[in-house]
Amino acid sequence: MQYRTLGTTDVELSVVGFGVWTVSAGWWGEFTDDQAADLLRRALSLGITFFDTGDTYGNGRGETLLARAFGDRRGDVVIGTKFGYDFYTDPDQNRGQRERPQDWSPKFVRFALEQSLRRLGTEYVDLYNLHNPRMDAIQRDDLFELLERLRDEGKIRAYGASLGPAIGGTEHGNEVIASRRLDALQIIYNMLEQDPGRRFFPLARERNVGILVRVPHSSGLLEGKYTPETTFPSSDHRSHRPRSWLIEGLQKVEQLGFLHEGRGMTLGQAALKWVLAEPSVTSAQPNIYDVEQLEEFAAAPDKPDLTPDDLARVAELYAAGFHLEKAPSSA
Repeated sequence: MQYRTLGTTDVELSVVGFGVWTVSAGWWGEFTDDQAADLLRRALSLGITFFDTGDTYGNGRGETLLARAFGDRRGDVVIGTKFGYDFYTDPDQNRGQRERPQDWSPKFVRFALEQSLRRLGTEYVDLYNLHNPRMDAIQRDDLFELLERLRDEGKIRAYGASLGPAIGGTEHGNEVIASRRLDALQIIYNMLEQDPGRRFFPLARERNVGILVRVPHSSGLLEGKYTPETTFPSSDHRSHRPRSWLIEGLQKVEQLGFLHEGRGMTLGQAALKWVLAEPSVTSAQPNIYDVEQLEEFAAAPDKPDLTPDDLARVAELYAAGFHLEKAPSSA
């Protein structure tokens, strides 16, 4: 495993983190508390120290799972959690992908942090991220003044913003990096979904903001295990995607064999190496479903780095829309 320091802080993250969403939210299959805690502990034994969750994941379950797994090893792990959604007055767990109301008032944010600390069984959070903030949150001086106070009080070590897929546009990410002293920006970014994520990199480097990457395997397409016959159970959120998402994605993946074939690594490992080749990326948080996959991803940092020619070839494929009918717009 390798480790990188987040921005200008003293918070050190494993370059492969663990997205606790997978084992707590129920969108990627069901895990008992014991199964989830065992997987989290195994991750730590493999050198993964950064665990990324959110207070809404399973209505707090992601945080209680971390307490269950690491209650006696708090100093060995780096915990990131998120805030901003008021699930206390809107606790319905059967909302699907409908959003809960957000509350960015200092009173609510302090309350939400205290609840997270209680569930985590800790006195501090290493990284506290705004969860899918809109411009109204980014423009609140009182919110960022509170975050600075919370840092001074020792309740958080660093803070940032996590952008969701529906609102990951440049206007939100650039505005929050440019106007606020963030330590981290979490985005979706992978070989098949490079925009708008890559547009944030120059400003992140300029402002010393660490980039955290969600969905580095494009919701599983870059894991190298799907076929045109693959189906997803109804509890899996990918079951609601159009079939074209899978078919076109696999056509793109077929063209990426040069990254891993004959190199002693899997496509899933190459996908992580590609993300980590970007200097502004501090850590990537893949979805992890079982021990076999956990061990595969944890071993990725120690695989050979991709060459400049590899990176250039991926860039050419992306610019050409992987030679399918519809090419993506250029950055």
